[in-house]
Amino acid sequence: MRPSGELRAFISAALSYARQQRSQDAERLLRSPYSGVSQAAALAILRAAEPGESPLAAISKERVAFPAADRTAALAFARALGGLDPSHTEQHIVRAFNLPEAAPAAAEEPPINLQAAAVPEVAVGLHARKEHFSASSLNTYVECRRKWFYRYLCAAVEDKGSAASYYGSAFHSALEELHGEFPRPGEVSAQTLRTKLQAFINSAFDRYGPSFETPIERELQKRRAQRTAIRYVNWLAEQAASAPFTVIGCELPAELTLEGFEFIGYIDRVDLDETTGGVTVIDYKTGAIARSAVEYREKVRAFKEFQLPFYYWARTAQGDRVSRLALVPLKDASLDVAPISLEVVPVPRNEAERSQATTGTISISDLERARTRMVEICRELTDGLLDHFAVTDDAAACQYCAYALACNARPIPPEMRFAR
Repeated sequence: MRPSGELRAFISAALSYARQQRSQDAERLLRSPYSGVSQAAALAILRAAEPGESPLAAISKERVAFPAADRTAALAFARALGGLDPSHTEQHIVRAFNLPEAAPAAAEEPPINLQAAAVPEVAVGLHARKEHFSASSLNTYVECRRKWFYRYLCAAVEDKGSAASYYGSAFHSALEELHGEFPRPGEVSAQTLRTKLQAFINSAFDRYGPSFETPIERELQKRRAQRTAIRYVNWLAEQAASAPFTVIGCELPAELTLEGFEFIGYIDRVDLDETTGGVTVIDYKTGAIARSAVEYREKVRAFKEFQLPFYYWARTAQGDRVSRLALVPLKDASLDVAPISLEVVPVPRNEAERSQATTGTISISDLERARTRMVEICRELTDGLLDHFAVTDDAAACQYCAYALACNARPIPPEMRFAR
């Protein structure tokens, strides 16, 4: 039988001491239960030894007063340790310290009976559970398929909203009340519109008050909205003076069926141009948007943005002649309201690719290609063949993603790629 691990360590330390006479080996031997010295006595001996001194010296000089049994055991240990020399073998060690020949054999453990391996499940594709789609869900899918998987297929995280989202909801509500009372803003003064909108903002933020984490946060967001409202009314009055229009609806439901796929959404505002009879579809934006008309149009052409194309086809299906699509920024209270406005034209027009103008054009063919791609994405999401949801390669898309912590494959921001 082989010695136990603790006995083997004692024998190894004794052989090492016999060859090198190191005090640390002597200390290890003294602390071992195989030394024959009690733990209390061993600790007292080690404390009595001078720095770097072998425990043998403390024992031989009898610096510690022991009971008779401990004194006898300590002296026996000192004699055995002092009698070692480099020629000694393991058998000499066993006899010198009166060690057992071997540790008792451990009881045999019962054999482990392995269960039969489980049969792996057959991999199957996944598909969207909802019977309808929205432009925002399609935008999420093209931005990051993994994000779409978490949000729309798993419902992995309940979105409790944020100060930014509540700010947007309250502001939208105030604008809906304003245009409901004044559908023809050109017929009233800018001061009247400004006073009314500020009152509507106060009441809207009071209604959404419990949604904000603190009263201070609500007050700060309300003041931000009040400052933005002044710039919004200035823009509104200017537009009404240059081309009279009528607001024919706010928060209008948008429903569209394309090749059997149903799309739903809500349009923030729809205007009717009183001169041409054309309809402008407006989407309020309290977050980041494209910086120019060309940039937004290129997103549509690259199939990265479906919001306004969806609204265009939804209103066209209802009989409107949609002549313009617009995004109205309401995020920054320090900037004048400068909508991203796209005139719908029959054929594409040549426009500078780097143009920073907020006005531009978008062709019907661009909108038709976007509509076709909407249907293609719906087929991808419903045919049951999706077995992998790729992660975006744009680190900016992860900045405010609610699932970033759960996504171990998200891209590293450029500024962090060489960080330690």
